Amino acid sequence: MNFEWRYNPPSDAELRLASEMATELKISPVLARVLIGRGILGVTDARKFFRPQLTDLHDPFLFQDMQKAVNRLNEALGRKERILVYGDYDVDGCTAVALVYRFLQQFYGNIDYYIPDRNEDGYGVSRKGVDYACETGVGLVIVLDCGIKASEEIAYAREKGIDFIICDHHVPDAELPPAVAILNAKRADNTYPYEHLCGCGVGFKLMQAFAMSNGIAFSQLIPLLDLCAISIAADIVPIMGENRILAYHGLRQLNSQPSVGVKALMEVCGLTHKEISLGDIIFKIGPRINASGRMQTGGEAVALLIEKDWAKAKEMAEQINEYNEQRKDLDKAMTEEANRIVMTLEHRHEHKSIVLFNEEWHRGIIGIVASRLTEVFYKPSVVLTCTDDGMATGSARSVPGFDVYKAIESCADLLVNFGGHTYAAGLTLPVHNIPEFRHRFELFVREHILPEQVNAVLCIDAEIDFSDISRKLASDIKRFAPYGPDNQKPLFCTHQVYDYGTSRVVGRDQEHIRLELVDSKSNSVMNGIAFGQSSQARYIKTKRAFDIVYHVEENSHKRGEVQLQIEDIRPREQAAEGEPEAL
Repeated sequence: MNFEWRYNPPSDAELRLASEMATELKISPVLARVLIGRGILGVTDARKFFRPQLTDLHDPFLFQDMQKAVNRLNEALGRKERILVYGDYDVDGCTAVALVYRFLQQFYGNIDYYIPDRNEDGYGVSRKGVDYACETGVGLVIVLDCGIKASEEIAYAREKGIDFIICDHHVPDAELPPAVAILNAKRADNTYPYEHLCGCGVGFKLMQAFAMSNGIAFSQLIPLLDLCAISIAADIVPIMGENRILAYHGLRQLNSQPSVGVKALMEVCGLTHKEISLGDIIFKIGPRINASGRMQTGGEAVALLIEKDWAKAKEMAEQINEYNEQRKDLDKAMTEEANRIVMTLEHRHEHKSIVLFNEEWHRGIIGIVASRLTEVFYKPSVVLTCTDDGMATGSARSVPGFDVYKAIESCADLLVNFGGHTYAAGLTLPVHNIPEFRHRFELFVREHILPEQVNAVLCIDAEIDFSDISRKLASDIKRFAPYGPDNQKPLFCTHQVYDYGTSRVVGRDQEHIRLELVDSKSNSVMNGIAFGQSSQARYIKTKRAFDIVYHVEENSHKRGEVQLQIEDIRPREQAAEGEPEAL
């Protein structure tokens, strides 16, 4: 992949501030510059960033409608009404349902949960789900990670005497559903100071408010934080502000006292004796929870996440792991087919977007395929397949910085329904509207996507020399974790480095480079690994200069040794002819 390198040098004022912060925090001025680049401009904010505290969580009653939600929930408990916890079938929805169900079940027994079936219910609140609530005598539904666009379904529920509390984070329409309370920081009249919570995070805030209103100690919420960490990682929300606090303490819970169901998942993932990061959730735990909703029903994932018996949890985790194996086979086949289709499209290099339709593709996998296409071709992508009633349904994914939800919204008159947020969305439309949708979606993307959004970008935090790199720097970088959107692992650039003489191609297929490098300014030598970049080996061995962008890592195989994980290599000749304005 050809990356654009982007770097904004610090101003003189920022350099002075970085020096002051470095002295007070006892960290490298380099890392102080990284903090400033992330909008952390003072020592107090830096300390809060490095040591997130649960006491810094916002008051949940700052949410518009939170008092209404808590009053209605307390009323339901007082009247002994049956409560249904309802959520989406993805990781965020399943963890949210498990969190709210587990917490309320400690104090109240007349409670049930419902995860819609992807094929029978479709996305979000369905009439089938409302009918289930009616048939089982439910008086109150708490809906999580969906519901913000379910006006007709919630009106239908009201006719049957069923109230709804909505906990969602997707973009609402101008007219909100007729629910008793709507907790969503993306409301036009929002009063909550942080708008990037995932669905599980909103559910956690409802439980926090419920606990406060009933004199329940906050400590009883802490065992649920492992579910928050899983949802935050899997839903790719910003890891700053309140999400950083929840993710930080959720990982501590995950690594010390995970719930029985989560522990069983960790075991089938091979993570039992490992310090788990958000990356492990994204690539191992999250896909297995998702596989349940993709291949069967998300209800099985919730059953696992609320299970207290180890033997049962282990059996459930093994079954979900098998779903994931099936998902991987389908994923591989569908992605290869989608890639072939894109490669044969006429004028494909001129297109700014991708819209594919195949009536035989599996509905549970199309979101993954859309993500893969976006990663490979770096274009907003929509992948569609057929529903049982002959409609086209699909998922959209976007590149950093481009709002795919707005692109889909611009075609609303062609759609039956749609929903989502900036980087991911879902939609349903008549099959005969697909050609016009493809045309208008492409036009919107072409007109609104910015030049810097059409290339993969490496955002460099600091330009440094090898003499700036030390064990302490590598150790201090760990304090930036957990990493994620808006808080990626610090990325550095060093110009004009050379092969020290021992660099070599490695790997089963000779696809990687094991490097030993020297920089021209300090003459310091560093070891590094460049995955998948063996095409650069011939140039490197000529002993000509090149530039590198990299992460600083502690070598897991050689304790105490620091190495570079090199993300991109640019020969000096290419750098001179390329894009100096980006550096």
